[in-house]
Amino acid sequence: MIRVLIADDEPMIRAGLRAILTTAADIDVVGEAGDGHQAVELARRHRPEVAVLDIRMPGMNGIDALAELRRTVPATRVIILTTFGEDDYILRALGGGAAGFLIKSGEPEELIIGVRAVADGAAYLSPRVAARVVAHLAATGADTLATRRSTARDLVDSLSPREREVLAFLGSGLSNAQIARRLHVVEGTVKAHVSSILARLGVDNRAAAAVVAHEAGLAQQ
Repeated sequence: MIRVLIADDEPMIRAGLRAILTTAADIDVVGEAGDGHQAVELARRHRPEVAVLDIRMPGMNGIDALAELRRTVPATRVIILTTFGEDDYILRALGGGAAGFLIKSGEPEELIIGVRAVADGAAYLSPRVAARVVAHLAATGADTLATRRSTARDLVDSLSPREREVLAFLGSGLSNAQIARRLHVVEGTVKAHVSSILARLGVDNRAAAAVVAHEAGLAQQ
């Protein structure tokens, strides 16, 4: 059973999230919070596998709550809920170690898929979030989108053929166990490939590697 905490300052959004998640037999919503402080308190109490946090909440927002959860309840993996127009927040959450990103207006099934993926150790980026992150990085930096994509392809070309396969699966939201089954290898081999990929791409986490996969056109949209 995947134990999930949901946090959003709007009661109707929380009710909707709970309604979606409780349709899955393998997911149990163990707590609801209306702000970041309450989310951290409930996570410390219930130790959920996954916390689904709204990116903007009063008092302590989702990014600050993410940082506190990473510090005090590191086993709890965090999915950030966002809306269009919050790209700067998304980038901060990406750098803060969020494991997943979902658009609030996305399909209900995507929430369940994302929770399962993150609980299984994967990084999950909604394709729409990934596309916005790639475009925003280009718009706010010195590099054009074409340049970023070219750079990402160069980074990917530096990987071994097997590492490129693994990166493509990372970008598509697969866990180490799922990748191992696809490639017919043991999970420890996949873990070694992932560690090598993160080092060679110069990124800190799977979600950031997934962005590179999307920039390079490896991940399925």
